[in-house]
Amino acid sequence: MIRELRLLDLGVIADATIELGEGLTAITGETGAGKTMLLTGLGLLLGGRADSSAVRAGARQAAVEGRLVVHGEALRIAEDAGAMLDDGELVVVRTVAAEGRSRAHLGGRSVPVGVLAEMGSELVAVHGQSDQIRLRAPAEQRAALDAYAGPAQQEALAALAAAHLRRRELAAELERWDAETSSRADELDRLERALERIDALEPRLGEIDALREETERLGNVELLLGAAASARAALDGDDEGGVPGALTALEAARRALESGAVHDSRLGAWAERLTEAIHVVNDVVTETGSYAASLEADPARLEALHERRAALTDLVRGLGAEAAADDPDPLAGVLAFAERARARVGELTAPGGGREAIEERLAQAVADEQVAAAEVTENRRRAAEGLSAQVDAELEGLSMRGAHLHVELTPRAEIGPHGAEDVELQLSPHPDVPPRPIARGASGGELSRIMLALEVALADRRAADGALPVFVFDEVDAGIGGRAATEVGRRLAELARHTQVVVVTHLAQVAAFADTHLVVSRSSDDDGVTTTVHAVTGEDRERELARMLSGEDSETALRHAAELLERPERADVRR
Repeated sequence: MIRELRLLDLGVIADATIELGEGLTAITGETGAGKTMLLTGLGLLLGGRADSSAVRAGARQAAVEGRLVVHGEALRIAEDAGAMLDDGELVVVRTVAAEGRSRAHLGGRSVPVGVLAEMGSELVAVHGQSDQIRLRAPAEQRAALDAYAGPAQQEALAALAAAHLRRRELAAELERWDAETSSRADELDRLERALERIDALEPRLGEIDALREETERLGNVELLLGAAASARAALDGDDEGGVPGALTALEAARRALESGAVHDSRLGAWAERLTEAIHVVNDVVTETGSYAASLEADPARLEALHERRAALTDLVRGLGAEAAADDPDPLAGVLAFAERARARVGELTAPGGGREAIEERLAQAVADEQVAAAEVTENRRRAAEGLSAQVDAELEGLSMRGAHLHVELTPRAEIGPHGAEDVELQLSPHPDVPPRPIARGASGGELSRIMLALEVALADRRAADGALPVFVFDEVDAGIGGRAATEVGRRLAELARHTQVVVVTHLAQVAAFADTHLVVSRSSDDDGVTTTVHAVTGEDRERELARMLSGEDSETALRHAAELLERPERADVRR
């Protein structure tokens, strides 16, 4: 909603503040008074193109300031731009310098003009001969028809969007599968060959260390035999040479200590410790003898050990990073890789998997998308009939008898996220004229009335979703009068029950329906031509309506103006 507009040095307007009320606001005034400047100012505020020629003569710059109440997508855009609200309202400022430079501020923040345009497209819809028509874009026409179709269509569209996304994802997955066929075959061959090597060797944790120890032992048999024999002789003595060993000396020492233990217990404790040492030495003598007896040179076994160690080393090196592991034992990484490889081989060779499984899921997704799209299409067909009939009835009351709105549903080559068809609104101004796109099928005034009829037809459905913008109509009354003018006013007032509506009009029958009536006046003095804007009520409003009816405020015109304000149609539309 637009609360207030202030225009400074814009065209013929030096300084004007315009307060727009809720409901329907009518802007009137004599031809050339400057009503167009109000729409120019609004266009600047909403991100329209800046033209330095609009700056008032002698001024450094023109400025437009607006206080807006925003919600929904418009509020999100403003907040994303860093705008701050002032008592729940958004202050928007647009300046245009005489040399052509333009600046925009949104909620106290300097922003690109494009941000105003983005927000403005969500906030205000301008219908006029020289303005962008909101329903001109195909996407907007499709959205309008879907909105008319009601909540069930919104659910169907959500289901279609989800089905379409699923179908595209699976189609992309199938493309990737086909593109990666060669690489998967290479991967499977590499994994199978690696597993063959691993299975052939059957490595075990700790095996490399065990092999190294056995290899060292068999490779140094003579040295180990000599070491064992020398140690045994030193401990047990040499019987052939008559050389006593360590055991003999230990026995003699133990006996000497025991003989003195009767006089001092400490000697007895030492004797016990020597007894333990003698037992340990005896064990070592026995074990070294057994060790020496077990040692035997075995060149064949030693060669086999070398071959096994080399094979395991080559296996670890061959797998490289694939078998890397934090465990000190390199075979831990090999065994972990083998486990992963077996699982991956299972995935690549599993029956019912691979491309067949993707194709099956894709076929189901295509079927789901087709079902969802068919429901959307059927909803659109039913809605198209209702929308055409309702708009045709509205156009008849707007002095366009015989005009017909045609909703063209053109099948698409491929189902898209929004359906299986393109939607285009077409108009046949007369029964004998073939329908054409609405943007090209009518004059400026007729186009505004068509837009009014469409907006009235859509208002109830869109109001439920809070999706109605502020509507601005210019030249909606071009080329009509009498009863048709009254019907235009009635429909504007009907639309204003759902949202704020602003109309620039030359017809008293239209202005009489307004909740707020603004008059644009022009005066001349020594400083030049000045345009002012002021609200009229009571007798002032009757005089303005009288002027619009007859060009003067005669008693007859004033009486007629009063009758317009008291007409039952005006009261009925406000119930």
